[in-house]
Amino acid sequence: MVETVASQDLWIWHSFFGPPGSNNDINVLNQSPLYDSVRNGTAPNSSFILRGRLYKRGYLLTDGIYPRWSTFVKAYPHLVDPKEKKFKRVQEAARKDIERVFGVLKGKWKILERPIRYIYLDKIGKVVEACCILHNMIIKDDGRAISPIHIMDQPTPIVYDPSVLPELHDKSVHHRLRYDLTEHVAGLDLAYLDDPTFQPTPIEDLI
Repeated sequence: MVETVASQDLWIWHSFFGPPGSNNDINVLNQSPLYDSVRNGTAPNSSFILRGRLYKRGYLLTDGIYPRWSTFVKAYPHLVDPKEKKFKRVQEAARKDIERVFGVLKGKWKILERPIRYIYLDKIGKVVEACCILHNMIIKDDGRAISPIHIMDQPTPIVYDPSVLPELHDKSVHHRLRYDLTEHVAGLDLAYLDDPTFQPTPIEDLI
């Protein structure tokens, strides 16, 4: 299983592969270095203000299996309010970018479509990492990268700051952030979602 963070231009900003044991999203998240820089205080400032509230960190759009962390925004499981329906539609439209990333990766390199035959885990990891690097190189060469310059983060040691983990695991911030985003999206004109000319490029044209 591969854990990946990607942006709208399908640029892969983070990938993690090779956790032992049961390979579900929670186990992968608990073992990945995704939040190492946050825990040891070296992460860049990504705070923002939404509807008059300050949020100390940015957020990622995730599916339903991920925990209710303050930096995760999940879709509503049971829709009641029209605002929630509008938000879920926008959230899922944005989340499709990561599905398109995997579609492009498997379309370009068929080795990722089937179980990899290499015996050693480190070799499999190098294959996956090489495919992700080549994927980003192609995006940059095609001029489709939103940020043409990418500065690699320095490796960071694992440090468990007791003041950071409670903030990451704060469910109240998770729900408040989703509510504020829902109210914000409710006031936007999103007619472009129904316009065929604004639909994302098909995966077949990106391979």
